[in-house]
Order: sequence, then structure tokens, then C-alpha cells
Amino acid sequence: MQKNKLNKILLLLVGFSAGALFGGAFLHLIPESLNSLSSDLVGVSVMLGFALFFIIERVLRWNHCHKYGENCEVHSFKYLNLIGDGIHNFIDGLIIATSFVVDFKLGIATTLAVVIHELPQEISDFGVLVYGGFSRKKALLFNFLSALIAILGVIIGFFLSSYVENISSWLLPFAAGGFIYIAASDLVPELHKEHNIKKSFLSFFLSVLGVLFMWLMKQVLAV
Repeated sequence: MQKNKLNKILLLLVGFSAGALFGGAFLHLIPESLNSLSSDLVGVSVMLGFALFFIIERVLRWNHCHKYGENCEVHSFKYLNLIGDGIHNFIDGLIIATSFVVDFKLGIATTLAVVIHELPQEISDFGVLVYGGFSRKKALLFNFLSALIAILGVIIGFFLSSYVENISSWLLPFAAGGFIYIAASDLVPELHKEHNIKKSFLSFFLSVLGVLFMWLMKQVLAV
């Protein structure tokens, strides 16, 4: 019963986080990028970010299936899941740092988008680790350690922004491409797995609310 309730909550969170990521990319990161780069360069950077996130995810999945066989059992996936989550958290840290370097308000909006989409992700990761054989305490500990890698990303992001000229201008649309990939490739397909039409539309409504939330954040921060 608790598992069913968790799955229902997760689906709603996935819907909201998908909208928040789309809103973060199209309402915050891309418009800000256009202030310092041409539209062509922004478009190229967005596509590069989208492509890199695809490659990272694809390579991780291929290594797992290649090593453990076509079944790709969850209990064998737990360590690879931690590695992938660590890489993802590191990139999130870079994105947050460079956003704050460009503009404090943009940094707040970007951090909110990251936190919102990480919530269902971390809950799912916890479930994978427990199902893979970790105790609840051990799963929480490893999830926490993986999340700390984001701090390393923040530190390196600030360092690069100080020593590499205009890197923030390039990383913002790059991050937007990553946000779009996560929302379109990982989150939206999860919504299509819901067979109940009412629940499916409820999740879509939450996605719209996620976009509206990021739009409202832009209005509030602009004051």
C-alpha cells in the first residue's frame, strides 16, 4: 500500500519537475543566453548540451547491459546508478555556479529547477538502491554522498568562471539543452506509462503548473 502511494506521488512529482525543467530552459536560461551570444550560437550550445546528456546516459546504460547481460537486473545496476547520479549531480553543480555568476536572480531560478527535478530522482534512486540490496540507512548514506558531488561541481564552476573568459555565457544554453533532454527523454516518457487517462492528464496538468511556477519565479525575481 505504501509503495502504491509512493508511486502515485512520484508520478505527480515527475510531471511537475518536467514542467519546471522546460520552464527553466525556455524562460530563464535561453533568454539570458541571448543577452551575450547570438541566436545561432545559443542554438548550437543547446543542441550540444542535449547531445552530451544523451551520450552520457547512453554510455552508462550500454556499459551496464554489456557487462551484466540483456536483462540488466536492478540489483546489478545499483553501483552504476550511483556513478551516473554522481556525474549528474556534478553537472548540476556546474550549472548552478555559472548561473549565479551571470546573475543572482538567474541562479535562484536555476537552483529551484534543479532541486525540483532532483526530488523525484533521489526518491527513485533510493528505491533502486534498497531493491538492489542496500539497507535503508546505507541507501540514504550513499544517496547523500552522491548529492555532495554537486558541491564539487559548484566549486569548480566558480573556479572556471573566474579563470575562463565567457564560459558562463556558453554553459547556460548548454545547461538548457541538458534540462530539455532530461524533461523530454526521461520524465515525459514516464508520464506516458500511466494507463489511467485521468491520472495521465493530472500529471500533465502538474507539468503545466511546473512551467507556470518557473514563469511566476521570473516575474517575482524581476521585481
